[in-house]
Amino acid sequence: MRIGQGFDAHRFSESGRLVLGGVVIPFEKGLEAHSDGDVVIHALCDAILGGLALGDIGQHFPDSSATYAGIDSRILLRQVAGLMQQARYQINNLDITIIAQVPKLAPHLPAMQDILASDLQTSRENVSLKATTTEQMGFTGRGEGIAAMAIVLLSDAQD
Repeated sequence: MRIGQGFDAHRFSESGRLVLGGVVIPFEKGLEAHSDGDVVIHALCDAILGGLALGDIGQHFPDSSATYAGIDSRILLRQVAGLMQQARYQINNLDITIIAQVPKLAPHLPAMQDILASDLQTSRENVSLKATTTEQMGFTGRGEGIAAMAIVLLSDAQD
């Protein structure tokens, strides 16, 4: 068994669309980023890579590369899942917390859960998602951006 944890945060942008956990969220702002800015998937990728001792998302998909400009983060997640499978590990379970004052995310969590389970080829029951606010404290509380934390437990795929 191996554990990995990840964190990501992006500031809001006046342009673009808001994508979290692979779901387009109706909102008047997007997230400023080299890719689509999906902080949920970025934190999850970092958690998986960390659990595998393979560095972080920036090492595998550098923001200095035009290849990843505007890329759908689900593509990155599926590549990280491939690395996990090559290393002969699988998701035992994962837990993600999204930190955002706005928009309200609870209605979108089940769709995110389905997408992440599908991309990771794991059971929906292995994917936990929660959303919380910071009671108007800090950059997320002021509505300046969104953050996400992820933790994964990986198990040997042969067990």
